[in-house]
Formats: sequence, structure tokens, C-alpha cells
Amino acid sequence: MSSGFKPGPGGGVIARFDAAEISVLRSLLSQILELVEPGPTGDDPLERALGIGPSEQPTDPVLARLFPSAYEDHEQSAEFRRYTEATLREGKRADARTMLDSALPGEVELTQEQAQAWMRALNDVRLALGTRLEVDEEVHDEIAAMAEDDPRYPAYVTYDWLTYLQDTLVRALW
Repeated sequence: MSSGFKPGPGGGVIARFDAAEISVLRSLLSQILELVEPGPTGDDPLERALGIGPSEQPTDPVLARLFPSAYEDHEQSAEFRRYTEATLREGKRADARTMLDSALPGEVELTQEQAQAWMRALNDVRLALGTRLEVDEEVHDEIAAMAEDDPRYPAYVTYDWLTYLQDTLVRALW
């Protein structure tokens, strides 16, 4: 199993991953890319050109977690979403693509910019998986008490591993 990230040359970071770990990361990233594909835009050519989209909050709990309401007031939140969600989606896609492009078995050396993209993409993957698993503050106790033959065990261990990776990445950058 990966020993996590360590500081690297020039402000970057280094980690070592085996092929199975990269396979898991790539699979999860592919799911994120599919989930945050570009959303619909209006019929107006200017709206399409500017990426102005619908103002409704997503009904999928994972998308609602990845693109939360910016304001408590429904109208303000809808207006904000209309003008920002397309750009936020593209940013998430760009981070996931950066991670996919650089996630290879063996030693992975990331520049500061790539490491920042990995941090954001790992966060998105953790949020998505955590939402699907309905993770709460007691997740570590649940994993410790869970039998290895529990069908949920691999997903929870994966979530825990992603948390570890993100933590070591943050520490290696700062």
C-alpha cells in the first residue's frame, strides 16, 4: 500500500503507488468525470457561449454535495448557481483529468500545480464516495468494528485510504 505523499523537489510532492491502487484511483476519477460532465445550458446562444445553465439544485445527493447552495436564500442561491456551476464543473473535470494523466504505477512526482489538482480531485472523490456511503464522524469506529466479509468493507476502506492520501498530500505541501 502507498506510503502516502512526501515533499519533493521544487515544492512538488512524491508518492509511490502499485498498479492496483492506480486502478482504483482511475476508476473513481472516471466516475467523477462522468458525474460532473458539462451541464445543460439555455437555448440562447449567449447563454451557451458563457456557460449559463439552469438554476435548480441537483437532485442527486452527490451532485448536491459537490455543488452546494451558496446561499440560504433560494433565489440568491439559484442565481449564483446559474452563473457559476458550468465553470465549477469544468474545474472539477480539469482536476480529475490532471490526476488521471499523472496517476501511474510506480513513483509519481507531481509539481506544485499538479499536487493542488490532485488535492481538489481527491476531495471530490472523497465527497462523492462519502455521500454515497452516508459517512459521518464515526466512520473510523465503524470501519474498525466492521467485519472484513461485510460487503460494505471495501468501500469504507477505500474511503479511509483516500482520506489518508489527502492528509499526506496536504502535509507534504505545507
